[in-house]
Amino acid sequence: MTYVDDHLDLTLLRPGDTGYDGELAGFQLGFAQRPAVVVPARSAADVVAAVRYAAAAGLPVGVQATGHGLPGGYEGGMLIGTRRMDGVTVDPEARTVRVQAGVRWGQVVAAAEPYGLAPLNGSAPSVGAVSYTLGGGLGLLAREFGYAADHVRRLELVTADGELRRVTLDSDPELYWALLGAGQNLGIVTELEIGLVPVRTLYGGSLAFDGRMVDPAAVLRAYEDWTRTVPDGLTSSFAAVPYPDLPALPPQLRGRYVVSVRVAHTGADGERITAPLREIGPPLSDSLREMPYAESHTIHSDPDFPHAYYGDSAVLRDLDVERAGELLRATGPEADLMCVVQINHLGGALARPAPNAVPYRDGRFLARLLTAGDRERARAVLDPVFARLTEGTVRRSLNFAFGAGDRGAGLYDPETRKRLARVKETYDPANLFRRNYGVSA
Repeated sequence: MTYVDDHLDLTLLRPGDTGYDGELAGFQLGFAQRPAVVVPARSAADVVAAVRYAAAAGLPVGVQATGHGLPGGYEGGMLIGTRRMDGVTVDPEARTVRVQAGVRWGQVVAAAEPYGLAPLNGSAPSVGAVSYTLGGGLGLLAREFGYAADHVRRLELVTADGELRRVTLDSDPELYWALLGAGQNLGIVTELEIGLVPVRTLYGGSLAFDGRMVDPAAVLRAYEDWTRTVPDGLTSSFAAVPYPDLPALPPQLRGRYVVSVRVAHTGADGERITAPLREIGPPLSDSLREMPYAESHTIHSDPDFPHAYYGDSAVLRDLDVERAGELLRATGPEADLMCVVQINHLGGALARPAPNAVPYRDGRFLARLLTAGDRERARAVLDPVFARLTEGTVRRSLNFAFGAGDRGAGLYDPETRKRLARVKETYDPANLFRRNYGVSA
């Protein structure tokens, strides 16, 4: 049964109601969510009504668009689903796009492409544009243009007092700073206005090697050496994936340990810059080419089907290739669980200061690990690897903390966390928005 509150004109779904389970469905299948109330929001007015209802009832609030980055499972409280809020409006003259809370990056790429423009999206078209940007947004062209958060012009959000606010750097500099980096901790963002970049094509793709024929550690060492030679405008990553021998996989991947370097570059000299990578060894596949930006998702070819996964990340001031080699051995084909390793080259425009709370801009690499299966088994594999790689430091990326470790530890440096905590105390003193990675001091 669907409940409608006449005073708030709000649809409320409770366990057992038709549509309740469907509203909980998302990309991450590893965490069980069982809120007391689900609100299928269709507009900012619905979000205002939902937040006011939750505050009056003392219900903690969570929000879900696509469900890619859930921090964990929970019971009780309210979940506001925003996937129906999917409006996208491009202003080609201003080179901006307005995206509502449920918009996925694939929609934005498609809307901007006819104007020769591109958003600073990530590798997966199905990821929500708003949540990605609020966590920083490490995109395909990040070293050339910076974080997606660096390009936000305006935010529209509902705060814990049930007010709809429109925030810019000029109107509310401290709230603007905190929102871009704090995720969904300070309110529910119903719309963003983001700058677009004039990119119609790029040189990119993946150069893959058979990890059983070529030493993965040697590939990583060659990659790290190569990153010291590339211009700031080139963005790349290293990946190692031991694929299981399953009939559902393409024949060229079944049972293989694939080690690859992925590249995205808007300059005209991509072929020359990437030439040293081809000297690493005989490639398993080579998709490096000039491509329309609309095909940029093929560089990583991320899975497009919902599944259970756990993972974490470590921002590194530098990459110790010997320890990283140990990481590869611990997460390779002989590991207890299938592990996906990705190491992103940072620096370039990512190191530039910006008026937002995205931390750790001095990092030179971001190491990311994902694995499937039981959560505790996943932590048994991942935790020792991260401890060895980072020598006890905890510097993590909010966008790539997939429920494997402590929710809040290491996501911000101490000063950033203190400043975020002050903003939290101002706008959400009762911690209404706590179904996420916290920012309390």
